[in-house]
Amino acid sequence: MKRRTERVNDLLREELDSLLRREAKDPRLGTIWSITDVEVTRDLRHAKVFVSVLGTEEEGESTLEGMNAARSYLRRELAHRLNTMHHIPEIQFRRDRSIERGAEMSAKLDALARERETREAEQHGG
Repeated sequence: MKRRTERVNDLLREELDSLLRREAKDPRLGTIWSITDVEVTRDLRHAKVFVSVLGTEEEGESTLEGMNAARSYLRRELAHRLNTMHHIPEIQFRRDRSIERGAEMSAKLDALARERETREAEQHGG
């Protein structure tokens, strides 16, 4: 990835996080969420914003709906804040499930370890 694209990704992540936390008034954003990554296209016209949400499936969907509903507001605010950028990308919010999958995998590994310990204890007369 080019250095410029990386800088734009980081800048957008920071600014969007700040805007959504401090200025967005949508009640759907009440859940615990985090912007985990931003990927802008090479031409900087489009940006995928990946969001991890802690909560139920419904809360996750609601959070993304709230963020997507704020896209035009966010672009306007970004244009004011990032006046050095010639074009503010179209924003699309996507659910990042990697943290959820990692937690599920960790729970499965813990369960397997407990099973193994139980089997070993039973085999050794415990």
